[in-house]
Amino acid sequence: MSRSLTLMPAWVPGVLRFAGVYNLAWGIFVILFPQLPFRWLGLPDPNYPSLIQCLGMVIGVYGIGYWIAARDAATHWPIVLVGLLGKIFGPIGFVYTALRGELPWNFGATILTNDLAWWIPFTAILFHAARINEARRTTTEGLTLEQALRAAETPDHRNLFDLSFEVPLLLVCVRHLGCTYCRETLSDLARQRAQVDQAALRPVIIHMGSPEQGREMLSRFGLDDVAAVSDPDRRLFRALELPFGTLGQLISVKTFWRALVDGVVFRYGFGRFVGHGLQLSGAFVIKNGRIERALRHSSPADRTDFSQFSCPVR
Repeated sequence: MSRSLTLMPAWVPGVLRFAGVYNLAWGIFVILFPQLPFRWLGLPDPNYPSLIQCLGMVIGVYGIGYWIAARDAATHWPIVLVGLLGKIFGPIGFVYTALRGELPWNFGATILTNDLAWWIPFTAILFHAARINEARRTTTEGLTLEQALRAAETPDHRNLFDLSFEVPLLLVCVRHLGCTYCRETLSDLARQRAQVDQAALRPVIIHMGSPEQGREMLSRFGLDDVAAVSDPDRRLFRALELPFGTLGQLISVKTFWRALVDGVVFRYGFGRFVGHGLQLSGAFVIKNGRIERALRHSSPADRTDFSQFSCPVR
């Protein structure tokens, strides 16, 4: 395993320490001077300053948590998650009360630095923590391609390595089974099945759910006769060198554009994660135990043209 896969980016400890100092400083300030923020905003003094001081103590405690998380953010990611949730729900609560006329809008000035400014860095830290914890869970380098193909069996108990000597295989590796784009991929395969069959390819779906979940998903798209291989430990994904996506790849303009503007999410819907949400997908032609052609997606929104992908083998 590459050591870089188990290391947080160098900026993470500094951001969390700064967040810790910021929260401690803000909390102490509010405890000592609960009326001052109101006076700066031209608001009347609070009727119960002790409640504001209690809020300051909570803010200060978060600061201690961030300082602890800075030592190993991958291990202490729940602290970051709770902090991010607070920074998301806090502004939502403020907007709700402001719309009801219970708080003036200028009271939300502190939300910019207390909440909104931390959304992107905290989200990025959680992304890296998920990647690192998955890498830590995988304690070995993984299997070679031949080993992974031999370990992967179709429902009729044929391993993919031996099967590839009888007929070229079209391996379609999908992300978690709730993925909108994975459902689109299965729909595309069903529509282009004739071209795949003409190329004398046998399609095999590789997924990370249970065998039952895989069969249920294939049945929705009329692919009941297609073999599905459950790979919850991602052994075949890793052997085929399908990486985790970066934050920029998973949350990009292309991803949102295809989901909403192109209407992918409205056509295919989405479901709960069954697999690993960071995993990218791809398609491979395997012949005689070797990769004849590979298409590794660089975005969840990438789409495979199976008719074109099958042409060289034909």
